[in-house]
Amino acid sequence: MHILINKNYLTYNKLKIKCAIGKKGIGYKRKEGDLITPSGQFRIKFILYRKDRVKILTKLKKKVIKKNMGWCNDPKSRHYNKLVKLPFAHKHEKLYRKENIYDIILVLSYNMSPIKKNKGSAIFIHVSKNNYKKTEGCVAIKKINLIRLIKEINPNTKVKISSQI
Repeated sequence: MHILINKNYLTYNKLKIKCAIGKKGIGYKRKEGDLITPSGQFRIKFILYRKDRVKILTKLKKKVIKKNMGWCNDPKSRHYNKLVKLPFAHKHEKLYRKENIYDIILVLSYNMSPIKKNKGSAIFIHVSKNNYKKTEGCVAIKKINLIRLIKEINPNTKVKISSQI
C-alpha cells in the first residue's frame, strides 16, 4: 500500500488529508535549500517523536527526540543528511523545538543510499503549521492526522510523491 502525496493532499487507504509541501512545489530536487518537495517513491526509514508531547502506536521503527538531537543539512559535513548529536559544528536543524512541527517526524529515504552531497536532506512528513504554511521541502499534515496515519502504516508502506496524482 502506498501513501500518495500531491500538491494538496496526502492519501492512504480511505484517508484523504490536506497537506503542505515545499514552497516551490513538487519536482526534481536539484540541491540543498531549493524549497522543492522531491517527486519519487520513498520508504519510511523511521519515526522520530517527542514522547513528552505524543504517544506513538506504530509498527515502524521509532526513536525518541532528545534535546541534543539535530539533523545535518550541511553538504560539507561527512554527517550530511543524518541524525546528529548537538552541539554540532556544521549546519543543522534542531529537532527538539518549542513549536510542535517536529513532535512527530516520518523520516523518508530520500537521498540516503547513497547520500549525494548537496542533493537535499531531511525530507520528512511532519506536523503542519495551523495555516498549512509551505515548507522548505517536507510534507506537513495536522498532528491528529499524522497520529491516525502512523497507526495504519507498516514497514512496507511506500510514500509516492507526484505532481501528477
